[in-house]
Amino acid sequence: MHGLRHHYAQQRYEALSGWQAPAAGGPSAKVLTPEQRVQDRAARQIISRELGHERIKITAVYLGR
Repeated sequence: MHGLRHHYAQQRYEALSGWQAPAAGGPSAKVLTPEQRVQDRAARQIISRELGHERIKITAVYLGR
């Protein structure tokens, strides 16, 4: 069941950001441009709420860093 949450979060991240999550082979936060970091944070906030969490840090479990 938890695997479904990972899959959903990673697909949703790609739909919101335009690139794959780090855990799915996408770029890490270190190589993102400032504009991409804004998109990354917004996508993570949305996903966190959709998964029933309030902390954005929980997305690292599902998406990587």
